[in-house]
Amino acid sequence: MIRARSLPDITGTIKWGASIAQIFGYGATAMGAHPLNLYFFVIGLVGWFIVGLRWNDRAIMLIHIVAAAAMLIGLLAP
Repeated sequence: MIRARSLPDITGTIKWGASIAQIFGYGATAMGAHPLNLYFFVIGLVGWFIVGLRWNDRAIMLIHIVAAAAMLIGLLAP
C-alpha cells in the first residue's frame, strides 16, 4: 500500500508573513513612502485572503476584499 504524503500546513506562515507585510505597509504610510506602502498592503491583503480561503472563513475574506476595493478606489480617484 502506498501512503500519500501530507504536505505541511503553511497557513501559519502565510498568516504571519501577511501580518508583517501589513505592519510594514502601516510604517511606510506613516513615513510617506508612497507607493511602497501599497505594495506591502497588497501582499498582506492577498496573504490574508488566502488564509481566509484555507480556513473557510468568509469574514476574513470579506474584510480583505473590502480593503482591496477601498485601496483600488483610492488609487483611481482624481
